[in-house]
Amino acid sequence: MKRALWIATLIPLLSLGPGLYPARGEAAPDSVVLTTMLNDFLAGASRNDAAAHDRFWADNLIYTGSAGHRIGKADILLDVRSAPSPAPGATTPSTSDPASVYTAEEILIQPYGDTAVVAFRLVETKTLDGKSAVNHYFNTGTFLKSGGKWQAVAWQATRVPRTQDESRQLVAAAQSAFHHALLAADVRTLEALLDESFVWTHGDGDQRTRRQLAEALGSGQLKYSKLEASDVVVSIHGDTAVVRGVTSRQRSRFPGSETGGDPAPFTSFFTLTFANMQGTWKAVALHTSRA
Repeated sequence: MKRALWIATLIPLLSLGPGLYPARGEAAPDSVVLTTMLNDFLAGASRNDAAAHDRFWADNLIYTGSAGHRIGKADILLDVRSAPSPAPGATTPSTSDPASVYTAEEILIQPYGDTAVVAFRLVETKTLDGKSAVNHYFNTGTFLKSGGKWQAVAWQATRVPRTQDESRQLVAAAQSAFHHALLAADVRTLEALLDESFVWTHGDGDQRTRRQLAEALGSGQLKYSKLEASDVVVSIHGDTAVVRGVTSRQRSRFPGSETGGDPAPFTSFFTLTFANMQGTWKAVALHTSRA
């Protein structure tokens, strides 16, 4: 399970504003305590702080993620402790876990004595290589106060589907980024755009996996001097997208070539298939054939 799957269901609540905090010596209202606890937790979760998770989640937690997976506190702690911590001062996110910024809208807190329900809309903005994608989730958390300490005992996250136009724009951008990364031999961006199961099938029947493509580009065995896409059409079918188009491409070098590259640009038809992976479109298959 990706760390982002459960982090993306949590967000600090907005400040209650001046005038709503208790006078000195008075106990803070539960809404203020819960807000502070969430803010402290998100700060710890951002740096993979297992202690922050241990404080926040109850031992008997029932957590249902947006993809329908049900897990407990032990699963979350195992995931946090196995994830690499960000390097001090690092500003570049990994390709497998793009940087995310979380904000909350439509926040509602309902206390019931030693129980409280927190519901809100989460807005998650993922950024990778200067490009952003926004996901929306409805989240509901149930908290129980025991021994004067609040902990989350249940959590439910539901991803809000994007509109057809929003999905089409994101997929079109991913297709454009894919071809630009091929032309620039940008292996890091390609690895972020392609699912691990990705396979490229050429017109002659040759197939190349994501790893093989990355190795060929990274070593210089495959290099494009021209790669332009046109007549691009995007079709959305739920969590699957199919992109069809035409490319004018020329390779200055490719594996198995005795001449070193293509003598002139050639036209190729392509069909690129994407799957929605927890709100991020990943390419899973590419088929190309010469005109």
